[in-house]
Amino acid sequence: LSDMRFVIRAIMPTEAGNKMVKDPNFVSSMENYIKANKAEAAYFMELNGDRTAVFVLDLPSIDMMPAVAEPLFMLGAKVELHPAMTINDLKKGIALAMGKA
Repeated sequence: LSDMRFVIRAIMPTEAGNKMVKDPNFVSSMENYIKANKAEAAYFMELNGDRTAVFVLDLPSIDMMPAVAEPLFMLGAKVELHPAMTINDLKKGIALAMGKA
C-alpha cells in the first residue's frame, strides 16, 4: 500500500487561539509539527471567524491518524482529517469505477 494523503484542518476557537498565539513557543511548535510530519503544505487562515491551520500530509498507514491529530487537540483545536486525491489518483479511481482499469 502507498501512503494516503490527508488534508488536516485544525480549527482553534477564539479562547484557545488567543492562548496559543500568546505562547512564545507557538511558531516553533508549528514548525516542529510541520517538520515531524513531513507536511507537503501548511497554511494558516481565518475560517468562519476562527484561527485555522491546514496541513497536507502523506500518512504511511491509517494508525498514524492519532499521532498527527493529538498534538493539535492538545492545543485546544477542533481537528478534522480528510482523505484527499491528486489528479492522478482521481483518474485511476474513475477508471476503476467505470470498469476501465
